[in-house]
Amino acid sequence: MSDAEVTRVVEEAFREEWGRVVATLIRLTGDWDLAEECAQDAFAQALARWPRDGVPRRPGAWLTTAARNRALDRLRRGTTEAVRLRALASMPPASASEPGEPEPTEEDRVPDDRLRLMFTCCHPALPLEAQVALTLRTLAGLTTAEIAAAFMVPEPTMAQRLVRAKRKIRNAGIPYRVPPAHLLAERTAGVLGVLYVLFTEGYSASGGPSPARPELSAEAIRLARVLAGLMRGEPEARGLLALMLLQDSRRAARFDEAGDIVTLEFQDRAKWDHDEIEEGLRLLDDALARRRPGPYQVQAAIAACHATALDPDDTDWPQIAGLYARLARMAPSSVVELNRAVAVAMADGPLAGLRLVDELRAGGELAGHHLLAATRADLLRRLGRTAEAAQAYGEALALAPTDAERRYLARRLAETGGT
Repeated sequence: MSDAEVTRVVEEAFREEWGRVVATLIRLTGDWDLAEECAQDAFAQALARWPRDGVPRRPGAWLTTAARNRALDRLRRGTTEAVRLRALASMPPASASEPGEPEPTEEDRVPDDRLRLMFTCCHPALPLEAQVALTLRTLAGLTTAEIAAAFMVPEPTMAQRLVRAKRKIRNAGIPYRVPPAHLLAERTAGVLGVLYVLFTEGYSASGGPSPARPELSAEAIRLARVLAGLMRGEPEARGLLALMLLQDSRRAARFDEAGDIVTLEFQDRAKWDHDEIEEGLRLLDDALARRRPGPYQVQAAIAACHATALDPDDTDWPQIAGLYARLARMAPSSVVELNRAVAVAMADGPLAGLRLVDELRAGGELAGHHLLAATRADLLRRLGRTAEAAQAYGEALALAPTDAERRYLARRLAETGGT
């Protein structure tokens, strides 16, 4: 195997095994920084040794053992508590029957270390931005610089967020575990929420020149797969993964070659990823069969209505409006109500939708939200109220957070004769 091929294998192993290796070492040492440093050392060893010795049959176990040995060496040279040394030393050594090939480690026998890590990263005592950053760092293996760039903050700022989050976990004694049964439902919702925040930031960026950050949505999907695999009895975990896949299936059609927005009505559906759609539909069917519906399953059902429509006219808008009404009862929010208004407008006409939008506008909860103004503008345009539409498009344009949205709204404004 060439050096280039080995490098590719190590990169694949990094994507698949980083979170598993780090999670195991955090459980054994309780030291987040040590776990990350020793995991990095293990992957560096793999790059150095695998071209010479060959890729081991079980790369994840090899990497875990290498990281464990590095941590053991670091702790022996320091003044760390003896209990950590005993925990590390109790892990089985490499097999003598196959040089360089480790025996199954404790990591292999305890498949939910990553689940423990997810729940710890997403503990409600941590601010949401810290939960997302810590999840990206420890489970996805993104560097501090990559996370800082993704959320458009200086690297030192992101580094401090991570330091504070780890300090909070240590000082507050946040347990490294899956929560007890009476807290599991509440805490699972938090973990799912963090992963969906990560996905939505990748799917539709909250600011900056790029309308989307596909690397973030890809990481969210990967982590959601891990969670759904570890929590097979939790239908909302499958519902979230289904929702992500069904939404992500439209990624290639959402923007044109110039980076401008292509609305759902005008997207080339041949560009949709039909493998992702099929997988998302299977996951949704499996989740719904468990008869414990939740908000992510309902949102996935809405996405499925769009994904299975052969053309825009085939979209079942009355069903979508009904699903949004159910979602509003499960998880009330002004954003859900705004989406319901759009669906009602498509099902019952723009005037019916405008009434709902104006109720939201009067309530003030979405004041300063560009999508409220943009939705109102579109409904006014469809009703032929051009002057009012132009004013609303101008309001939306002033509030839009990304260049792509500003270009889209500027075109709409120009079409109404506004400036």
